[in-house]
Order: sequence, then structure tokens, then C-alpha cells
Amino acid sequence: MAFFGLIGNDQKLAQEYSGRESASEKAARKRRESHHRNARAADRQGQAWEASERARQDRGGWWRTR
Repeated sequence: MAFFGLIGNDQKLAQEYSGRESASEKAARKRRESHHRNARAADRQGQAWEASERARQDRGGWWRTR
């Protein structure tokens, strides 16, 4: 019965895997990083919109000269 060979080795396994990142931690980190990339892209897009909107407003027209 090979099952009984697994009992009691949890401390050994804990020492073996102590410095490693678990699969669930890795997946969570990847999700956070991907969100961060999207946030940066959205931030750049917002800044570009703000700059173009400011340029559009600064151009003005005949109704803004009075």
C-alpha cells in the first residue's frame, strides 16, 4: 500500500517547496500584472485624449475671440 508511504512527509515537502510560488499565487500575480498593463494603456489613451482636447479648445474660433 503505497498510500501509507505518503503519510508523515508533509514537513519534508514543505521544506522542499518553501521558496517556490504556488500555482494559484502565480495565476493571481499574472492577473494583476495584466490588469496593470491595461491600466497603463488606458492612462496613456486618456492623456492623449486630454492633449488633443486641450489643443482643440486652444484653437478656438471666431466665437471665442470676443
